[in-house]
Amino acid sequence: MAPAVECREITKTFGGTVALDRATLTVEEGECHALIGENGAGKSTLGKILAGIHQPESGSLCLQGRGVRFAGPADARRAGVGMVHQELAVCPDLTVAENLALGRYPRRLGVFLDRPAMKRAAKEQLQQISPEVDPDALMRSLPVAHLQLVQIAAAVAGGARILIFDEPTSALSDAETTRLFALIQSLRAQGVTILYVSHHMSEVFRITDRISVLRDGRHVGTVRTAEATQEKLITMMIGRRIEEYFPVHLHTDPGPEVLRVSGLHSPGCFEQISFSVRSGEILGFAGLVGSGRSELARALFGLDPEARGSIELGGREISGTPLRDRIEAGIGLVPEDRKRQGLALPLSCRVNFSLSILDRISRAGLVRRALERRTMEALFDRLKVRSSSPEAPVAHLSGGNQQKIVLAKWLARDARLLILDEPTRGVDIGAKAAIHRLIDELASQGLGIIVISSELPELLNLSTRILVMREGRLAGELPRAGATQEGLLRMMSGLEPN
Repeated sequence: MAPAVECREITKTFGGTVALDRATLTVEEGECHALIGENGAGKSTLGKILAGIHQPESGSLCLQGRGVRFAGPADARRAGVGMVHQELAVCPDLTVAENLALGRYPRRLGVFLDRPAMKRAAKEQLQQISPEVDPDALMRSLPVAHLQLVQIAAAVAGGARILIFDEPTSALSDAETTRLFALIQSLRAQGVTILYVSHHMSEVFRITDRISVLRDGRHVGTVRTAEATQEKLITMMIGRRIEEYFPVHLHTDPGPEVLRVSGLHSPGCFEQISFSVRSGEILGFAGLVGSGRSELARALFGLDPEARGSIELGGREISGTPLRDRIEAGIGLVPEDRKRQGLALPLSCRVNFSLSILDRISRAGLVRRALERRTMEALFDRLKVRSSSPEAPVAHLSGGNQQKIVLAKWLARDARLLILDEPTRGVDIGAKAAIHRLIDELASQGLGIIVISSELPELLNLSTRILVMREGRLAGELPRAGATQEGLLRMMSGLEPN
């Protein structure tokens, strides 16, 4: 039997950047095949070529032994290929039902839109993966996790025989991820072929049959999941041992207090939050989706006009002050969704970096280009930002490099307190370890750092101590030495830690 998918010598470039360099991939009929690699390795690009979004400069693509070349996504869908994108590809001003019916709206009398039928179909599509989502809700009103679930439901509903999942769990809770895995197993039982792109090793080992590794746009190798180890895969991905990247400092002796929060509350978000952060300390925040962690970060940064309570930065009361004053005082926020909240995607890397420091690199309304270039080059070199050019649109960068630019903006402003909301969401293992090491170094230099993360190993690896939020309140605190995944999960669920 011919393979379900066969990519031969695929090459794709964007400007001066080589995304794929004679890459090969073979996916057998009915298997769940993982595609892994560092950010920028070419994983998403290869998936998008298979889905008809990009066209390669050279190489060939075969489905079930038949050569194909897609002019666009519609061609791929007709050939039975569907894709769940890492970037949320939805129409925000349409309802959930309208998004699910895009391109195949039901009609009455061949002319009129049949809204009841569209809503019934939407409920059926959502039932297996996300029954709690309201088909009548506007997409822009949904949290990121529900947007991802709707996109998954839309891809599955298309009846594709080859499905590409590009980081499908990056915004999902554990329960939602479990439902997705059950859906994937059900699809495989029906003979659907799955190409699964992920940075999460635990997911890859849990649901896949074989694993292919890309590095720098080239195919490094393919191994059977049952015969693979995490250490072997990481070495294949990055070409060196991961231990080189892990944090080396232990922040056991923090300095003076940087931030003090007392009785902070916001209607419908969180209540009576009090804590402090000291210089050189990494304070972790754990909690289930909806616990109020991200809302607290926004309030500290000055994005919640309803928040009340006391916030002191370096002994100075800043509650009630506008966002501009808080930034000037030394607070920086790396938001949960860098694409929507942290970057201007169509603009260049240089412009995105400089937006945060225009007041410092301008004179008489004119940007001093030499100062801008020196500042940017120093930080890009420090963070190892990989880009074909400073003038390249930031949308063309990998997720890890985009995240480094968001971090660079606040380092350029000499922030005293950094709030990092999901700092490594959607980045690969190499970029994640590099970001961890950077956070560790910044703390060792005296910054106060708050890390909010849904990945408990990340919090356990980085944090001096961990606060747990549940239903908008602080449920407790665990020191680094006494924190375990089980203990955190119990507190997050309303139980006492063992």
